[in-house]
Amino acid sequence: MKNEFKKLMKHDMSDDCPICHAENLVTTTLIPAAASWEIANDLPQFSLALHGAAGLLSAMIEEGYKRDQIELALKELLDDFEGSIATNTAMAGPPQGSA
Repeated sequence: MKNEFKKLMKHDMSDDCPICHAENLVTTTLIPAAASWEIANDLPQFSLALHGAAGLLSAMIEEGYKRDQIELALKELLDDFEGSIATNTAMAGPPQGSA
């Protein structure tokens, strides 16, 4: 994987880490905004996530990033997120209201 992708994906978890700031922005702002927009416009759930992500990634291709490099970076990020979800679920127990 090119150094550019490593720089975009790896972070130090410090208060000044730009990658942590990007993750926080997505989690606290973009995801809730997209969900609200989908509801308000009668769009299928996660349609903005899927098509928005594809559009943003296509902008990277236009800037010269290679598709296979993007796919590899995306796979690594999704693997990390799935691991985090599994860990959080195990630590928190079943979702509230599921009993």
